[in-house]
Amino acid sequence: MHSFQRFQNKVVIITGASAGVGAETARAFAKQGAKLVLLARGQQALTDITNELKTITDVLNFSLDVCDTKGYKKILETVEQHFGAIHILVNNAGYHKRGNVEKNDATELAKMVDVNLSAPIALSALTLPYIQKQQTGAIVNVGSLAGRTPLQGAATYAATKAGLRAFTYSLADEVSQQNIHIGLVSPGPIDTGFIMSEIAQVEDIVFSQPMSSANQVAQAILNVAAGKSIEISLPKNSGRLTMISYLFPWLRRKLRPVLYEKGKKAKEKYIQRDLNK
Repeated sequence: MHSFQRFQNKVVIITGASAGVGAETARAFAKQGAKLVLLARGQQALTDITNELKTITDVLNFSLDVCDTKGYKKILETVEQHFGAIHILVNNAGYHKRGNVEKNDATELAKMVDVNLSAPIALSALTLPYIQKQQTGAIVNVGSLAGRTPLQGAATYAATKAGLRAFTYSLADEVSQQNIHIGLVSPGPIDTGFIMSEIAQVEDIVFSQPMSSANQVAQAILNVAAGKSIEISLPKNSGRLTMISYLFPWLRRKLRPVLYEKGKKAKEKYIQRDLNK
């Protein structure tokens, strides 16, 4: 039996589900027969993805700010009443205000912490008891290669993803005796609007690593949910590079000019590609 078939009739909650990685993850789970609960802020985009997928599976959607824990509590109650169970949570929603700390607004920096770190921790804590009732399930957090090594121009974003990674590994240890898979996916640049819609503001070094597709990230999320790995880095070689750069800061600093130049050239190609569409 294909391991993904374990998702048949499982109830999956996905945050940031209206576009990009979230929407692709919803499609991937739907193809495996999972029942979906889609969360995002924009109702119209949620309605669009819901209408697309409700022809093949049961779908609920809720327009919600992931930082609204009171609203999330009510959603969990509604979902359990409707589906009778909750099995999987995918913390995918994210926020990034690019630029050096000194040039950024303090409110925006705090918002990154709220959306990228505080919300996934709170939502995991609120959802876990529902998953434990089923004695099986998963929580998958969407991290970033930025959470595996320091990244200038994205200091707060990197800090939130590093914190999310630490939380993931710690929670995995806490529930290690239970049949619940806790893990994360740590992608580099992804070819979605999260980066491409504001490519001019993205640090050149980001593009020194190969771009992943939203579908590739979605498939990695399913693999983690299936218990195949506690962490999947995309691309794999980039994950190795971030580990080396974290362990040897002097090497990271030495390689930085080379990576910036490589990233600058790749970035120019992506900009030209989108202009020619």
